[in-house]
Amino acid sequence: MDEHIVILIIALVILVYGYISKALSRLNISGPMVFTGFGLLLSPFGFNITQVEVNAEFVTIIVEIALVLVLFSDAALLDLKLLKQSWKIPARLLFIGLPITILAGTYVATLIFPDEPMTYLILLALLLTPTDAALGKAVVTDPKVPKKIRSSINVESGLNDGIVFPIVLTVVAMIVSGLTETQDNGWMAYVVEQIVFGALVGGAIGYVGTKLTVLAVNKSWMESNYQNLIPIALAILSFYLSESLAGNGFIAAFFAGLYAGNTCEKTRQHIEDFAETEGELFVLVSFFLFGLAFVPMTLAHISVEVVLFAFLSLTVLRMLPVMISLIGAKLDLATMAFIAWFGPRGIASILYVLIVAHEMGSIQGFETIYAVVTVTVLMSIFAHGLTAQPLASLYAKRHRDNKIK
Repeated sequence: MDEHIVILIIALVILVYGYISKALSRLNISGPMVFTGFGLLLSPFGFNITQVEVNAEFVTIIVEIALVLVLFSDAALLDLKLLKQSWKIPARLLFIGLPITILAGTYVATLIFPDEPMTYLILLALLLTPTDAALGKAVVTDPKVPKKIRSSINVESGLNDGIVFPIVLTVVAMIVSGLTETQDNGWMAYVVEQIVFGALVGGAIGYVGTKLTVLAVNKSWMESNYQNLIPIALAILSFYLSESLAGNGFIAAFFAGLYAGNTCEKTRQHIEDFAETEGELFVLVSFFLFGLAFVPMTLAHISVEVVLFAFLSLTVLRMLPVMISLIGAKLDLATMAFIAWFGPRGIASILYVLIVAHEMGSIQGFETIYAVVTVTVLMSIFAHGLTAQPLASLYAKRHRDNKIK
């Protein structure tokens, strides 16, 4: 693989998309759709101009940084005061809907893939549980959609990645060690440790880092151009520091952004500017690499069963648990369905597959699992990309902030 050729191609794709991005948005064609499409076109699946190994180090780093920056910026743009007033929906989604989704996914997987070991099927359900608000960007950025609903979707997307990640690592460790079941509840303590330490480290870095930024600005110590760079440093610092202190880096990035964006209004504005430029770049490059590397790797292993499970994962296995979790939340059926549908699979699932592939050494024996994840993400990129703006507009016509209590 010539990484320089890949970088050159990425630059050209960015130029082409940049020139026509506004025109494409009118057709409900999103950035992830375009970049994934270009990746597929240039891969062995298309013109075979270049190829890249899915476990190449630079691929892992780019996708990892992209997820960290997305979590940080999404959290920073949340209104913490509003969240304190309307925490019940995200709590239902995370603590009722998420477990049901994992259990339902595992059970259906046993029916569709009866020959796969149970631990593999649990892993599959976990890999497809995290959602990616970036694929439904129009939903969480459209001011016509009630803030409470946008915030709930954003919080769920930001936190479920980190909550699921420790469990993914636990299952991977069980598979690698040859265990099929565990005799103690040590993994539960591990999950709690990852979440608690991640939240504490991330929150501290976000709060202190922002306070120092405000101090530096007030004292005229900082050039204004550097204010957009501070969020990048805080996001990456929170991730790696948390990982070194037994916490979860993705949880840390989310909480760092949450505190940074709600500690200073000017900082929130700088983070928003950063998210729309530098952060967006990493996200789009990740989807390009997905089309270039992931899809060709699993193409030979795609079957009717794989496509069926991918379809169910995006529909019934996502929507039914979410709607069950929202029973009693005083939401109408349209709102429940709206939240349930916008649970796209994207960067988190891609990154988790990379981590699993790294831990396992190869895809040998996991071809079906990887194929399902690839097809699900591919379907989600186009299904949620095409429906985000139309459904957001349709929903907003009938629902306003004063109607959503």
